[in-house]
Formats: sequence, structure tokens, C-alpha cells
Amino acid sequence: MRAEEIRKHVRMRPFRPIRVHVSDGASHEVHHPEMILVTRMEIAIGIDAGNDGIPERSMICAPSHVERIEEVLV
Repeated sequence: MRAEEIRKHVRMRPFRPIRVHVSDGASHEVHHPEMILVTRMEIAIGIDAGNDGIPERSMICAPSHVERIEEVLV
């Protein structure tokens, strides 16, 4: 997927939580737009955010490894 397509999902207002599916079969949920950074060369998703909103770790991959993005129904 192209970085521009990923950014389109992140910039939607109001923001809707998304699930990002990557080529290794994993998927990662993004519940806030501050938990994902999109550049032309990579995306970084904050994972396991605590009550303070700071993620424990991150997942980084190239945008080309994103297979699909779907809305998470709340």
C-alpha cells in the first residue's frame, strides 16, 4: 500500500480506529492518530499503550508491507 493511502486513513476526521494488516500475517490496532507515524519509507505503530498513553514498543515496517486497513468497530 502506498504511504498516501495509509495517511488518508490516519487523517480522517473524526478519527476512526483502524486495524493494519501486514504481510507477515500480523495485524495491529491503532486507536488514536498519535499512535501511528507514516513516512514514505516506513510506518511506525505504537503498541501496548498503558494508561498514560505511552506505548511499550512499536512495530515498524515499509508501507509496501501493509496489505489492507480496516475500520475497527467499537
